[in-house]
Amino acid sequence: MAPLPAEATPSRLPSRFGSMLTSPHITSFVRPFRKKGSAAIAFLRGANMNRAPVTRPLDPVLGRIGSLEVRIATTPKQIRAAQRLRYKVFYEEGNALPHTTSALARRDFDEYDAICDHLLVLDHAAPSNLGEPARALRGVPARKKQPAVVGTYRLLRQEVAERHFGFYTQAEYDIAPILAAHPAKRFLELGRSCVLKPYRNKRTVELLWHGIWTYVLHHRIDVMLGCASLEGTDPDKLALPLSFLHHHATAPEDWRARALDERYVSMDRLAKDAIDPKTALHALPPLIKGYLRLGATFGDGAVIDTQFGTTDVLVVLPVSAINPRYVAHFGSDAQRHAA
Repeated sequence: MAPLPAEATPSRLPSRFGSMLTSPHITSFVRPFRKKGSAAIAFLRGANMNRAPVTRPLDPVLGRIGSLEVRIATTPKQIRAAQRLRYKVFYEEGNALPHTTSALARRDFDEYDAICDHLLVLDHAAPSNLGEPARALRGVPARKKQPAVVGTYRLLRQEVAERHFGFYTQAEYDIAPILAAHPAKRFLELGRSCVLKPYRNKRTVELLWHGIWTYVLHHRIDVMLGCASLEGTDPDKLALPLSFLHHHATAPEDWRARALDERYVSMDRLAKDAIDPKTALHALPPLIKGYLRLGATFGDGAVIDTQFGTTDVLVVLPVSAINPRYVAHFGSDAQRHAA
């Protein structure tokens, strides 16, 4: 896949991803928590989970640039580090409201963490202290410093979602018509994307997308989808970017999914001739602009996410629609930054 532009730094994209971990037995570290009847799984010692075998393992280390490495998480410790990074970005820097268990653990987690693959960017020149404040409060000895997790994406493959509880996206959009219209296609859901503030630059973003492209090629993925977010929960204040996406980037009918009726918010808030495209593009979050440049289109209707304080839109990106210059940048065999 191609690099996002330098300014196109991922912020947050809720999503579901498939499991393809090839090494450790993560399952012994999973314990379910329930709040108001909804399961949220933190990576703590506890219950067991089964993972489907991978016939052709993917090397977990996917690429490097200098001290930065992109890889698939293979241990519970790495996944907990990604959860701590998400907590820092979503809750401490952003306006998201954590559940009690997340606040106590200072980690962002839900039931999908147990079935997803977690793409990480590590900085080997910056040992991490994420999680140490919480350990100090509990009187737990400090751990040996590990490479810092500075970026992450969560990946959920269709066959894994179908074996468990579906895609995360299905809580906001009716994607069943898309899946039914393309039964031979292999779908991948992207989500929970974030990057530590000092690393929100082209190099980190390029490594994340190199990792995704390598993963897509290995698993023969045909379509990527997921929810991308605009900050704020007042759609009238987001009328310009929402209307721009509605008029200029709506997915073709056979790729178009509609927000669930009970959550549907119209994106058609301004007339097409009232929109200045340049101003509208400037108002879009960098991640959404990056998806547009790659060739993505968007679903019908937006959804308000009150927990995260955002307005979500559905991104749909068939691999065949990716701008050829981005494919050429990383190479058809993803060798540009190969480890």
